[in-house]
Amino acid sequence: MTEYTTVSIPKDLADRVDETIEGTSFQSTSDLVRFLLRSIVIQHQRQGKLTEAEFEEITEQLRGLGYLE
Repeated sequence: MTEYTTVSIPKDLADRVDETIEGTSFQSTSDLVRFLLRSIVIQHQRQGKLTEAEFEEITEQLRGLGYLE
């Protein structure tokens, strides 16, 4: 059985994520966060260590999508 932990994000960000995922296959903020974190971890595992530039690129993409402020 998979164990889970809690990650806290600001309520206003969670509200924006809820609005963003309407009409998508994501059922919850948690679904989206799991997807994003898996994507980042998989990329890291394939390429080895993420460079600062790659991390910044991911951060900017997430910011552009409204997931980061």
